[in-house]
Amino acid sequence: MAFDLKDFQNKLWNTADELRANSSLKYNEFSTPVLGLIFLRFADYRFQKAKPEIEAMKASSRRAFDEKTAYQARGVLYIPEKASFNYLLHLPEGESIAKALNEAMSLVEDENPILKGVLPKGYLRIPDDLLVATMKVFNDVEFDRENGDVFGKVYEFFLGKFASKEGQKGGEFYTPTCLVKLLVEIMKPFHGSIYDPACGSGGMFVQTGEFAKRENLNPDKHVNDLITVEGQEKTEETVKWCKMNLAIHGLEGDVKQANSFYEDVFDSVGKYNFCLANPPFNVDGVDKERLKGDKRFPFGLPKADNANYLWIQMFYSALKEPKDGENSRAGFVMPNSASDARQTEQTIREKIIKDNAVDVMVSVGSNMFHNVTLPCTLWFLDKGKKNTDRKDKVLFLDVREIYTQIDRAHREFTDEQIEFITNIVKLYRGEKPEYKWGSKKLTLEKFPDEKYQDVKGLCKVATIDDIEKQGWSLNAGRYVGVAETEEEDYVFEDKLKELNTKLEKLNSESKDLEEKIAHNIKELLGV
Repeated sequence: MAFDLKDFQNKLWNTADELRANSSLKYNEFSTPVLGLIFLRFADYRFQKAKPEIEAMKASSRRAFDEKTAYQARGVLYIPEKASFNYLLHLPEGESIAKALNEAMSLVEDENPILKGVLPKGYLRIPDDLLVATMKVFNDVEFDRENGDVFGKVYEFFLGKFASKEGQKGGEFYTPTCLVKLLVEIMKPFHGSIYDPACGSGGMFVQTGEFAKRENLNPDKHVNDLITVEGQEKTEETVKWCKMNLAIHGLEGDVKQANSFYEDVFDSVGKYNFCLANPPFNVDGVDKERLKGDKRFPFGLPKADNANYLWIQMFYSALKEPKDGENSRAGFVMPNSASDARQTEQTIREKIIKDNAVDVMVSVGSNMFHNVTLPCTLWFLDKGKKNTDRKDKVLFLDVREIYTQIDRAHREFTDEQIEFITNIVKLYRGEKPEYKWGSKKLTLEKFPDEKYQDVKGLCKVATIDDIEKQGWSLNAGRYVGVAETEEEDYVFEDKLKELNTKLEKLNSESKDLEEKIAHNIKELLGV
């Protein structure tokens, strides 16, 4: 029977309900033990799958053979017998599985130093019968390649379910896999150094690793020979989950707990080939006095009590000055308001545009995130663009009408849709499109000669002069326009979309006027 991810997720959620009802865990603690079991199940699955090959190598070796190193060279964690899922599920009657799980997590840490102090060990707070029931649910799943990143998808599912109101108030929205995948496909980080100063659970790193492995043509190179990853995250618990996520996917990376506004623990300026991130939106209360003189903000500190343009400059400044064909690209998620922000934020945006760093802007529709309905914009910077025929140009994409409805409140991009959007960017860059995920029909309908062309309502290449005339706005709706429709096919939805584009422009102008009025009143009052 084919694996049903949604059914599996629902089973896990029912298990979480059992934990809520029958254990001493607090409301915000449910995900920790469940994710720990998912981690152990997947780690053990990969270990057992690699075991026959490693044992055959050991049997044929005439020299001393280091099993642990052999597993780790394949990106597989070494799992001792007493930490294996099968051993734990078949403990002798009367033995505490909670105690055995705590010991198993410690054993895995001892054998894999990159996980030291990372794995959960609070299982004594959960009744043994609940733990056994939960483990049996996980034991029914085959984590094969056809299922994709089950660990990541289940982790994303739980984070969405458990997302607290505090997280939403802080502007922290967990990035759905399809958006991360789109960022990575457009960025093409197949080789080099990757940085994320708001790395969360490591989704950007995982998708980058998958992309690098897929693009790798050298069988002798492991993913860690291709890319290096470094990240900062302010929450200790999330740092642990990020390290687990990297380990389970065979990625070696350095992730540190730090507040990226005030701490630059990797000395990031001019260091990286790629920067990918989904930072918290619209953060206020940042102490700007502590940031004066910080080289990560070369275009100045915004006066607005809003950190969006602090993040944008962090990403920009982390990129290398490219030479000898090096890549120097950033891809990140921003609220739509950042594309049109006024005053000092507009000044900063103008400087980045004039530096020829802005390459592609993608407007994404609402309901893509688990815990919030807001639409967003994907920004793509490229410091090497100024040395190409794309100099003084920016590609604007409006993909708000491209999505797949997965339930009443949530949407996502399919692989085919991601490939179609990525193909538009490839054509803009003068590259050949790809059709491995079935987007050939979609692509050729819009670009029959496999050559880039502006498509009303979808894509438009604008010059820096065009952007200046629009007040340095990077809102795709101002450039792309609305798709033309035949008279007989005219529907209210088309008119509504056209009016919405105009409304976005008017809202931006209204905000600018409000700020000017407030400024003038302060001057009149001598405040």
